[in-house]
Amino acid sequence: MGKYLRTANGYDLFVVSSALQKSIRRNEVGLAGWSAAELFTSGFAGYAWRRILIISAEDCDGIITGEIEALHRAQTMIQEKSSKKKPCGFVFMAKAVLLLCGQPKNRDADHLGYLTKQKVLVSDEEVLAYMSTIVKEGITQIPEYVYDVHTREGRQRGKTKEQFWKDEQAGLSPKAPGLFDALIEGGIPSNALDDPQS
Repeated sequence: MGKYLRTANGYDLFVVSSALQKSIRRNEVGLAGWSAAELFTSGFAGYAWRRILIISAEDCDGIITGEIEALHRAQTMIQEKSSKKKPCGFVFMAKAVLLLCGQPKNRDADHLGYLTKQKVLVSDEEVLAYMSTIVKEGITQIPEYVYDVHTREGRQRGKTKEQFWKDEQAGLSPKAPGLFDALIEGGIPSNALDDPQS
């Protein structure tokens, strides 16, 4: 079989790992589940979880890594409480695989890391020029929107809570639809702006 690390059924560890990631990327649940099970039952559960966590950041849109981490903790807890020596709690890895398969895919995080390291998005010269400006001025220019009703400077400038709600609603980017968009964008009743704690 050669000198490479092998799974219990004789597959190359890194081929199975590649199958896991590529099938999750393509929402091929069957192959993804088989790959995870092959790694898990072959004693490579820790390695499989590391790959799954990386996939959650590298290939998936949205905030999913926390959920995957929670499933990993649950599987670890079940394993620690078990009297069995063999791996147990695969259901948590299966759930992680299902979540990742169904998650919308986006490789922006991986692309950003690569493009930044390769200096495609910003050159050394641009970074040095920007940093030297910061050093000379002591601080970058603080945008006006920072000074809202929650800051002393904002209150001194006459900023109001109603203005805060409207400005922050308008500043959302990228904006996902919200339940109260029409209310906030159309005008908030003045009594809604009263502090309920006072």
